[in-house]
Amino acid sequence: MTVTLFTSPSCTSCRKAKKWLKTHEVDFIEQNIFVQAPSVKQLKLILQLTENGTEDIISKRSKDYQRLTVEIDSLPVSELIDLITKHPGLLRRPILFDEKRLQVGFNDDEIRRFLPRHIRVLELEEAIKAADAG
Repeated sequence: MTVTLFTSPSCTSCRKAKKWLKTHEVDFIEQNIFVQAPSVKQLKLILQLTENGTEDIISKRSKDYQRLTVEIDSLPVSELIDLITKHPGLLRRPILFDEKRLQVGFNDDEIRRFLPRHIRVLELEEAIKAADAG
């Protein structure tokens, strides 16, 4: 299962996420959202995976958001997706996702969910041994 990583060139957290994925040998595809805007399919999947909808993925500090003349929460999903496709800078970054999991922003603990299961099991066993030894 390959992870998709939405990035932008000036994003420090994006570089951290990319480095973490490489270090932990997680297969991923990097997508610079300003070179290749997110697809309708990708955005629908991301929205399905969010807990709080647009609240989770829209950057209210972005210049694109501050220029908006519409209330983003009142838009039908199709218009919201169209808006994000035209203005990818609205998205918080990085966004990591696969078919079942989503992470917005870089968080050292939360990103571990993208580790293959067998590695997570090994790490848990090591942590238990270390706790027992201590």
